[in-house]
Amino acid sequence: MTRPTLSQLIELLNLEPLTGEGGLFRQTWRSKEQLPEGFRPGAESKPVGTAIQYLITPRTFSRLHRLPTDEVYHFYLGDPVEMFLVSPQGEASFRILGQDLLGGMAVQTVVPAGWWQGSRLKEGGQWALVGTTMAPGYTDEDYEDADPSAMKEMLPQYAQLIDLLTAPAGTEA
Repeated sequence: MTRPTLSQLIELLNLEPLTGEGGLFRQTWRSKEQLPEGFRPGAESKPVGTAIQYLITPRTFSRLHRLPTDEVYHFYLGDPVEMFLVSPQGEASFRILGQDLLGGMAVQTVVPAGWWQGSRLKEGGQWALVGTTMAPGYTDEDYEDADPSAMKEMLPQYAQLIDLLTAPAGTEA
């Protein structure tokens, strides 16, 4: 099997910049079925589920953010991805997505609703293709950027990483 180049991946998968969060993506599924307005207090109608393909490169990353719904991550191809997670109680943890299952990496993980999350390539990586699935589905109103000052106050030992994951998002490979 030949590993695709970064430019081949972008062209083959028709990936586009994901403004705000960073990286390149394409929505591959959006349920035609909609949840009714008010399924959650103040919520508008939204799709039952959504899925995307998402590309991370050394110049791009997933900004530190949170969502009101569980998000399932799937590792597809490429180099390992480091996920930085912060629970609603302020407990930080890391997960590594990748192919080395015997080395403790995962090919799938769930980020629970309300947890802060940010992802980047492990050092030395060239690119990683992951996917995410959400049910109820994602809408732009769901996305909440982290406040760097508040995050560093809560987790001063991770100040450098928080600065990196809250910097202006890169959207170019």
